Amino acid sequence: MALDQVRKTEAMIEVNLARDVMGNKKNFHRYIGDKTKTRENVGPLWKEMRDLVTQDMEKPEIINDFFASVFTEKCPSHTVKVTNSKGCYWENEELLTVGENQV
Repeated sequence: MALDQVRKTEAMIEVNLARDVMGNKKNFHRYIGDKTKTRENVGPLWKEMRDLVTQDMEKPEIINDFFASVFTEKCPSHTVKVTNSKGCYWENEELLTVGENQV
């Protein structure tokens, strides 16, 4: 199903729930409850040295270090190489890099 059709279907469901709220409050409140649920837990993460981190206080630092490494030129392990690019126009063009000071 196309994304446009999914959005239209969701909009129809919301319109029907709003129209029938007085007759069926239970469905309305269930729908609102499902939409407002948040996921608070982040699963265990791996450090660079392959250590498993399960403590909540260390997880933000590991996530921050990972995202910082993606936007620096110092980390060649995150470089993507295009393979099997027959017929592509960018075959012979130089790859664009983003420096840390540009972010």
